Amino acid sequence: MAATQIIWFRQDLRLEDQAAVVAAAAAGPVIAVYVLDDATPGERRMGGASRWWLHHSLAALDTALTARGARLLRLRGRAGVVLPELAAATGATTVHALHHYEPYALTQQAEVAKRLDLRLYDGLTLLPPDALTTGGGGRYRIFTPWWNALQTHMPPHTPQPGPAQFEMAPAPAGDTLADWALLPTRPDWAMGFRNWQPGEAGAHARLADFAGHVAGYDTGRNFPAQAATSRLSPHLHFGEISPAQAWARLAGEPGARPFLRQIGWRDFAVQTLDAFPDLHWRAMRPEFDRIAFTDIDGGDGAYQLAAWQRGRTGYPIVDAGMRELWATGWMHNRVRMIAASFLTKHLLIDWRHGERWFWDTLVDADLANNAMGWQWVMGSGVDAAPYYRIFAPVTQSAKFDAAAYIRRWVPELAALPGKAIHAPWEHGGARGYPPPIVDHATARARALAAFEAMKL
Repeated sequence: MAATQIIWFRQDLRLEDQAAVVAAAAAGPVIAVYVLDDATPGERRMGGASRWWLHHSLAALDTALTARGARLLRLRGRAGVVLPELAAATGATTVHALHHYEPYALTQQAEVAKRLDLRLYDGLTLLPPDALTTGGGGRYRIFTPWWNALQTHMPPHTPQPGPAQFEMAPAPAGDTLADWALLPTRPDWAMGFRNWQPGEAGAHARLADFAGHVAGYDTGRNFPAQAATSRLSPHLHFGEISPAQAWARLAGEPGARPFLRQIGWRDFAVQTLDAFPDLHWRAMRPEFDRIAFTDIDGGDGAYQLAAWQRGRTGYPIVDAGMRELWATGWMHNRVRMIAASFLTKHLLIDWRHGERWFWDTLVDADLANNAMGWQWVMGSGVDAAPYYRIFAPVTQSAKFDAAAYIRRWVPELAALPGKAIHAPWEHGGARGYPPPIVDHATARARALAAFEAMKL
């Protein structure tokens, strides 16, 4: 009789194109388990918005497993302890999982591997992060040469179907989703999240919809009022769809190449985190840690950080983005860059405070992508924008025709006409909307002076 096999799910909540699932099902009866491990990540435990998504994604995965003769076991605790205990109780000795690359995921894998036969498979990225190296054998720090090297390995593997049916091994009852209290209640700040459809089926529905208009992605992706972006990021983050599946579905569509580069950028972030595991808290260019950032422990700094978080900076494009984030758990990528630039350069607040805020409020809060994005805007990371590139909010808002986007998310300004909505203080302001908390020209000059001083 074949031995019981454990499938350990993490940020890979799908049954199709899931090598760990296929291998486990072929080897014997399975126990499919998700461990809610807040202990190993410590302060990097999943943020509030991600926990909302996780609740619904786990419910969808359980439904999909049930339809194929299995169920999802939910356990809570340190994975390196919980999984060996599960194995001892059920007679299992082998755990199948996809390879993850966050520092805490590497710790989990090492702890489990000390006590069990842990078999790791690829599937989170187009290629394993160490598969591409420079001529000197090091990791790439610039995206374009990395992307060019990736092309010699593309297309990725052909996505494989999942098992049609599982043989389920006996397992303990485990927790219910309600036991974990992943959803907000008092207050329920996730009311605006309900347009999302977490889960594998939702991911494929989103991909199919995007495939119909991917041809407009390259021209429309910078315009926040247009529905040109894929909104696949949380599905990719939670592994409800693999990058290989997205590539296979879109590669033949006219105009898809710019979006495929974005899938590549996600891989590039993972390989960067794998090479630099402190990416989320240490500037990759050490001189940026010498910047005299604004003190946020009181006074103007505390007020300005709170104004940015609440969408009350007085700059409509920034405020629209921050309110969209709070209401939906997501923000348009162009606006993410504008809002991040405003925090780090106009307000001269340490990028790590912004990174942590996004970590808690984004449904696609991915350690690699989030950290690399913030360091890109700051100018301190790999292939980063020059430190002197400071997004001008009014110029960006007008250039990318954000009026309708602002009217949606900043209703105090909805009645303003035309150009006035981008800089309302120049046209008498609007009732209930604050004036700018900093002057653009003054803030820009201060940031440039701080960046020059860090080089001394």
